[in-house]
Amino acid sequence: MIIRNKNEERWIGHCIQSCLEHFTAPEIIIVNHKSSDNSIDIAKSFRHDPSLKPSIKNYCDVRIVNIDDYSPGKAINLGVSNATKRYICVLSAHCVIQNIDQQFLSEKLNIFPCVFGKQIPVYRGKKINPKYIWSHFVDKDVENMFSDLEGRLFLHNAFSFYQKEILLDIPFNEDITSKEDRIWALSLSNSKKSFLYTSKLVVHHHYTGEGNTWKGLA
Repeated sequence: MIIRNKNEERWIGHCIQSCLEHFTAPEIIIVNHKSSDNSIDIAKSFRHDPSLKPSIKNYCDVRIVNIDDYSPGKAINLGVSNATKRYICVLSAHCVIQNIDQQFLSEKLNIFPCVFGKQIPVYRGKKINPKYIWSHFVDKDVENMFSDLEGRLFLHNAFSFYQKEILLDIPFNEDITSKEDRIWALSLSNSKKSFLYTSKLVVHHHYTGEGNTWKGLA
């Protein structure tokens, strides 16, 4: 799992805990961009303390990779280069996993290079109406989702799963400051491959003042 972080102390512990609750001993790579809060200390608390009895339910492999020259794509590519697993999840530090159909995900990742899930927007503990960007997260499966709102293919990296092999073959654009996921979706489509959106994978996407996804929302 790749979690990009900058001063996410409010939610990063909840995010990692939700990974532990849905995956057994996950590999978590925190790509950290100059954080000045307690987020990294919180992330490190999920590492196993050798003085305690081992428990796969309470601890996991958490690695911190620092990045100074940040872009969304560069951060993910750096995480991929440090990952050892066959499949990779890109998860926002302010997202908390609610549901994963493991069998469904496994089956679909054998067919699609990328599968991304549903986001439920939560503002100060309250679920808000899924307007604007949130209207894409419908209650059905959609292959190669197209956004009429944006006029292009729609993929969102707050909660997405990839075959590692495809990310090595088609890395993210490192020169853009946002929407690296949509640009990548176009690259995938140009290579004659498809991606899948599914509502069988669900996260709560909590409000963050610096998050592009939240801009324009009441």
